Amino acid sequence: MAGSLPDAPRVPDSLGVNIHFIHPAPREMERLSELGVRWIRMDMIWQNTETAKGVYDFSAYDVLTANLDRYGIKAMFILDYGNSLYDGGLAPHSEEARKAFARWAVAAASHYRGKGYIWEIWNEPNLDDFWKPKSNPKSYVALALETSKAFKERLPDETLIGPAISHFDLDFLKKCFQAGLLEYWDGVSVHPYRAFLNPETAGTGYRRAASLIARYAPSGKKIPLLSGEWGYSSVQFWLNQEKQAKFLARQWLFNLSEGIPLSIWYDWTDDGDDPRANEHHFGLAARGLDFPAKPAFLAAQALTSLLRGYRFAARLPSQNRDYLLAFERDGESRWAVWTSSPKLSRIFLAVPAGEYEVWDYLGKEKFERSAGSHGLPLTLRDQPQYIIKRAAHP
Repeated sequence: MAGSLPDAPRVPDSLGVNIHFIHPAPREMERLSELGVRWIRMDMIWQNTETAKGVYDFSAYDVLTANLDRYGIKAMFILDYGNSLYDGGLAPHSEEARKAFARWAVAAASHYRGKGYIWEIWNEPNLDDFWKPKSNPKSYVALALETSKAFKERLPDETLIGPAISHFDLDFLKKCFQAGLLEYWDGVSVHPYRAFLNPETAGTGYRRAASLIARYAPSGKKIPLLSGEWGYSSVQFWLNQEKQAKFLARQWLFNLSEGIPLSIWYDWTDDGDDPRANEHHFGLAARGLDFPAKPAFLAAQALTSLLRGYRFAARLPSQNRDYLLAFERDGESRWAVWTSSPKLSRIFLAVPAGEYEVWDYLGKEKFERSAGSHGLPLTLRDQPQYIIKRAAHP
């Protein structure tokens, strides 16, 4: 990608969360930074930053970016939503509105040029809720082309992606690619929501989308897939806070194994308190003073701390539903293991002989175990375990 993301990122350089604030609440940035993530995804709303035609004011976002800089966090900004100055506030569909959106997008990215941010054209334009009054691939493509051409002409070194589609809408992606948008985009963002399905089921969608990219990408241009928004509600279907935490760790680890260079979890905090409202409970932290940690918060902390500085190296041979992932840093290895099966799986992990620590997915409990000539005996569960050779543990 254009300068923002490496092909094989270290943990936690490829991990982030969606936020919904510009001015953080007291202690919010500190708590967010405790997750160990390196990215946030946030709307850059056109309506709020161009309130008179051709006049741009990004001062509110300057407050957010100053806080991000303080904690070493980068932004994926979504260039999105209508502006009442053009086309009655609907998704841009006239030539005037498309050109105005493109000028604004270039102005926004120019304002933060060189900070290593990612710029994303719209959010879920394949849904009527976000492309008003009704999703229209042709209209989105026209806007994206107008914007992408102007953006890359003025800002060739800034990272531009799209279309942030909901789920794996291959028909929508195909229309974008056939129109030539891959000539300008540095990545393709999808939102692989699975309802209650295991995170690992996203693999089929990733492969199909990657195949479509390869078919239409300009010769010699590598264009990665990004998991731009994806989470699980802790009250959705049969899920609960414990299952949400397991799925967060499995989602991020699985994405690393699939070569996804950026994974954004939805959401940073719960949006409400109604125990029956799915949308209120996607957060890693609950609402309230100091943003109380849900189990998913602890799972994120455990992953980013126990694998900090490590890169995904390989998925070791195993049964189809067992995941044995090796990570490496400066010649040292650590492992993350789990099964997506509801049944326990007993294995011998192929590691060098010696003494090991086995940490749980919350980073709270560990036990010691010896590896012999057959490897390290383990019982795989539906929650990741982290394996660390004792001599390598700080």
